[in-house]
Amino acid sequence: MPKIGILFLLVALLQSCGDQLGQRRTYVLTTGTTGGTFYPVGVALSTLVTAQPRAEFSLTAISSAGSMENIKLLRDNQAQFGLVLAIFAAWAYDGEGPIRSPQSNLRSISAMWPNVEHFVLHSDLVTTGTVQDLNQLDGERYVLGARNSGAEHTGIYILEALGIDYLNKFSLGYMAYGASASAMQDGNIVGMNVPAGPPVTAITQAFAQMGNEMTVLDFSEQEIAAINQRYPLWQSFELPPGTYPYQERSINTAASPNVLIVREDVSDQIVYDLTRMLWENLATLQQIHSATRSMVLEEALQGIPVPLHPGALRYYREQNVAVPDALLPPTELTEPVLSH
Repeated sequence: MPKIGILFLLVALLQSCGDQLGQRRTYVLTTGTTGGTFYPVGVALSTLVTAQPRAEFSLTAISSAGSMENIKLLRDNQAQFGLVLAIFAAWAYDGEGPIRSPQSNLRSISAMWPNVEHFVLHSDLVTTGTVQDLNQLDGERYVLGARNSGAEHTGIYILEALGIDYLNKFSLGYMAYGASASAMQDGNIVGMNVPAGPPVTAITQAFAQMGNEMTVLDFSEQEIAAINQRYPLWQSFELPPGTYPYQERSINTAASPNVLIVREDVSDQIVYDLTRMLWENLATLQQIHSATRSMVLEEALQGIPVPLHPGALRYYREQNVAVPDALLPPTELTEPVLSH
């Protein structure tokens, strides 16, 4: 009889836990392709949230074509959270670039890791070693990213800012990161554009097979200044030797922030809890993907082009992180702050 009583008690406890999980509201975090960095970090973040026993919500990470699709999913409320390139957050909020309609309902949670430009070219076609070598192509097949992806649109923006005539110089291909790496190894393309947090799985795989037969092109200071004319988001970024297999020299490329954004209509408490979980569990994320090792709370707001969500703002104020006026939610700018 005592054993039966214990069994009933365990069943009741399990049912109680199951009821609590069932009562959680599930939110969707849209990420990127499986060969990039958005997806594995997004899955890790969603797992951390869902594993919290006291969390009042769960988070499901889904794969997507990247920033452009993520903006659309957020617009249509098919996702409530998203990882996007900073320039896409700026484009979406203001209705510029490839995004024609302003989405003023978007809010920021945090800058994440730097999104590092990897413009790759077959070494036989490299002369200067900088991205200007792309202007010397003569109809060879080059992949800027999956069609309508963040990689494609930022790649076009960068090439146009540098005066590289990609429409006439390239035979454009459209593939995700992993497929691009395989196509380059097979000799079906001469290069690929893979912006992501290093080390990127697709670049690692390509380096492992090709070694010095492929080159990640450098950015000069003048080239970084050129792409910053309209949106001052990029900084020089060094990939030290050994970042990728057989990489013996430093690669001096460029990087801009990735940003975790959210719909304005997600409750303040949910966003506050997610922001807190992100920073309280940063060490775990850093063990899962090395791209997040550059993240520190003191720099959480650097490079963010969209106002903060009130829930995130509350967390940063509690942590005494200085919040620029430009990142205050619109309600903060129009309503007086009440003293307590």
